[in-house]
Amino acid sequence: MKEFQLPIFPACHARQCENCAFQQHFPCVYDFIQPRLGAHIDYQSYHHHRPWGLQRSQLSPRRAKCFEPWKIALIVLAIVFVAAIIGFLIFYLQNDQRMFYYSGNFKISGVQYNNDLSRQSSDDFRDAGIWIEKLMHETFHNSVLRHKYRGSRLVRVSPDTGGVIAQVVLMFLFSSNDDKMVHRSTINRILRQRLKMYPGSTHIDLASSSLTDIKQQTAETILNDFCGLRYNKSAGTSRITGGQAISRSGEWPWQVSLQRANLHRCGATLISNTWLLSAAHCFREARDPRKWTVTFGTYLKPPLMIRRVKTIIVHEKYKYPAHEYDIAVLQLARRVEFTTAVRQVCLPDARDVFPYNIDAVITGWGAVSNDGQTPNVLQEATVKLIDSDTCNRKEVYNGAITPGMLCAGYLEGGVDSCQGDSGGPLVVPDIRNMWYLAGIVSWGDECGKPNKPGVYTRVTYFRDWITQRTGL
Repeated sequence: MKEFQLPIFPACHARQCENCAFQQHFPCVYDFIQPRLGAHIDYQSYHHHRPWGLQRSQLSPRRAKCFEPWKIALIVLAIVFVAAIIGFLIFYLQNDQRMFYYSGNFKISGVQYNNDLSRQSSDDFRDAGIWIEKLMHETFHNSVLRHKYRGSRLVRVSPDTGGVIAQVVLMFLFSSNDDKMVHRSTINRILRQRLKMYPGSTHIDLASSSLTDIKQQTAETILNDFCGLRYNKSAGTSRITGGQAISRSGEWPWQVSLQRANLHRCGATLISNTWLLSAAHCFREARDPRKWTVTFGTYLKPPLMIRRVKTIIVHEKYKYPAHEYDIAVLQLARRVEFTTAVRQVCLPDARDVFPYNIDAVITGWGAVSNDGQTPNVLQEATVKLIDSDTCNRKEVYNGAITPGMLCAGYLEGGVDSCQGDSGGPLVVPDIRNMWYLAGIVSWGDECGKPNKPGVYTRVTYFRDWITQRTGL
């Protein structure tokens, strides 16, 4: 077969060509391959032999591609639209979720029931809660539901043959459209697998245990009746004198305002749906309950709820201007319904001991500075519990602190309760984030002075007296 010969395409043209068969022209440049092949090197430049017009026609620069303004605007709008869609989807997926509640009843064998297990604030109930809530935490944080599990709460312990029944509320965050029954099956399976392998000495009878789903309203009613639970677990770090305002309702749901002639006079603490605890010195000028009203909520005006006072009981040994026995209980004319914004604090047992130098929180509508104005928004502050020996030093209170008193604050000053905070709570959390009433704002030397921390009525010292007067 005859081989078809292609014409040799010249690397470049040294001179202008007329009627050239080759339609592509390249300028003569130094060919770095030629020296290796031993070819003749021609240093003549293509540009030296062409008129400027021809160079421009054959070597015209490429025109830069540019978009019309409307095209650029369209692209920008498209990017913004896609970003908005992605943002909306993320927001929808994050917010299209709600809390699912389940009630678990677990038969615990070998545990003897006693009356202390009927009180949520008792040591026995607290120990049982710590154990079972830790067990629930470990169970679900090692499962496929670890990102959905939001916590549990032991809410009731009741007697049963050969042991007790522990009722636990379990909380999970699922999509709003999810099937509650499907999730209940998964939760039940995980629980049974875990409890079957539980290595502890306490035996959980799976055959006598059950899990049911409950409505949100039912769960909230159960949890609202629980003492010492806050809407938000975080505590403030500022002060009433040197403190910060509370913006969210339910942060400290047991704090109330005692008012006379529609003016805030003192604070008090809700300890049940009908009883309040406050300071005796708040009533030295007026003990007639008809002159007093109680308001609930974060703001003094407008209040969340108002109740009248039925009874005021001041400690029989209180004598003004002495500071001993500075405690009083008040009975409401009408009971309150617990909500996320109105709840009771936990009362400690008489034998409970709050360690010194731990954090405690004071709240109230007292002045933010000595002789300052009363704020409309509830204030909070974190203080340290101070031992009585330190507080009785000569430069502090020189022996004035009695066993029924408790010091809290900072020796360097700056953070303290102040005028208008009297009767309000000093609270301390336990390991389960349940808050206990450790003290009642009583007295001090002005507000926030160095070596003059706040002095509080010690609640554990008067715990039996509270029970005698209220039955709690």
